[in-house]
Amino acid sequence: MSEKIVATLYYDIISPFAYLYIKQRNRLEHKLDITPVPILLGGLFRATENKGPGEVAAKRPHTYQFCVWQAEKLGIPFRFPEHHPFMTVAAQRLLIEQKADWPMVEKAFDYVWVEGKDPNLSWPDFCSYLGLPADTVKPDNPEVKAQLVANTNQAKADGAFGVPALILNHHCFWGVDTIDWALDYLARPGMFDEASYVYAGNVPNGLA
Repeated sequence: MSEKIVATLYYDIISPFAYLYIKQRNRLEHKLDITPVPILLGGLFRATENKGPGEVAAKRPHTYQFCVWQAEKLGIPFRFPEHHPFMTVAAQRLLIEQKADWPMVEKAFDYVWVEGKDPNLSWPDFCSYLGLPADTVKPDNPEVKAQLVANTNQAKADGAFGVPALILNHHCFWGVDTIDWALDYLARPGMFDEASYVYAGNVPNGLA
């Protein structure tokens, strides 16, 4: 068996698309050794002058209903939390503090997108769901705080502008619908050196 290629997946449990992505990561794991890295999506949006669909009134119902449809098509359990978006700073810091592996990361997503809960409203229950003591306090360690910022800055440096973002051989594959693209790239590693891809990546902006 050939050695797996190392890759990074940037995530924030706020994202329903990141949830749907990790539920399908088995499609990639036979070829990739994927490390989950928690970031703060709001911070990444600010750094890249971007907005999430939940912040745009016209996109909000369309996007949320599309998530329901996509989960149905994929056969993935899905339930929206009490409200959305919500703050994920404490939860993302906790995942950093615990050096969360894939099972813990998936539990954190399940708490939001299967149980339909906001960790901020039921912190002890969230911690218990992750297999931690119910009296686990919200992380306030300066090193943990700094790591979340560093992770978010690194995501931007790696070309991410949202989540889920898979970083593979210095290429960013953003969104739940790019799993097939990543698989095609693995089968055709010279893809981004082909003339059509080089041109598409450098098309002049006619509005600039």
